[in-house]
Amino acid sequence: MKSEKKEQPGNINWYPGHMKKTRELIASNLKMVDAVIEVADARIPVSSRNPILAELTERKPRILILSKADLADPVQNKVWAERLEKEGLDVIAADCRTGKGIDRIFRALQNLQDKRDAETARKRPVRLMIVGVPNAGKSSLINRLTGKKSAQVGNRPGVTRGKQWLTLKNGMQLLDTPGILWPKFEDRQTGLDLAFCGSIKDEIMDVETLALELIKVLLKDYRKLLSARYKIDEISEDGLEAMEQIARKRGFIFSGNRIDYERTANTVLDEFRAGTIGRITLERADA
Repeated sequence: MKSEKKEQPGNINWYPGHMKKTRELIASNLKMVDAVIEVADARIPVSSRNPILAELTERKPRILILSKADLADPVQNKVWAERLEKEGLDVIAADCRTGKGIDRIFRALQNLQDKRDAETARKRPVRLMIVGVPNAGKSSLINRLTGKKSAQVGNRPGVTRGKQWLTLKNGMQLLDTPGILWPKFEDRQTGLDLAFCGSIKDEIMDVETLALELIKVLLKDYRKLLSARYKIDEISEDGLEAMEQIARKRGFIFSGNRIDYERTANTVLDEFRAGTIGRITLERADA
């Protein structure tokens, strides 16, 4: 595979200026809100939870949304929700494509409203802030909660640029904020998981190596799904050999029988992110 001067997966020092500004924005606006909605990717419910956000918002009531639950392993969704609830969080798995879980979110928000009304004489709709890492599904969730396309949706990180106040269908006010990562990933696997799910821009990554690392994970935990998707009866246990099998099966071959690793890599990453390979949870609660 060709070598380029790009970040190696899991070895990422990622803290561009707009994320520093987002951290400051969140900190400065917390006093204006009553509660925080944290959005995590159900496929990586640990790696997609920014520790900085937990630190910033620890004094506010929080609802944790496991977004993209339709792309994650349904058994793992249930196990993760039960585990995270033990931390004292209100955890809801949501599928913004079908709207599954949205009613539960509105019920949780109503509970917050009822509690506020009981504790304060001044009645007003609850004010919320929504936070999460890039590409975790915040914009899709916002559009469900507002009932209209209030936020731009994309399958790439960095779509939301600045803060904006929005009105939810129940009359509550929601402050949207850009996705925020953190200064450095101390754990290599955290960087990999975020890159697999598209929370880090592919432009700064070596996508061929990234796809190879993803294939290795899928061979370990979701071998049958990978084999079925690419119609390979006996897929190799070796990641690189499996990647080459996929390339040959899809016809990603240059003249001279040379493998087109870049096209193969982009295909595997795109199909994983879209759920085409199957419902996959990379961070397994039973691991």
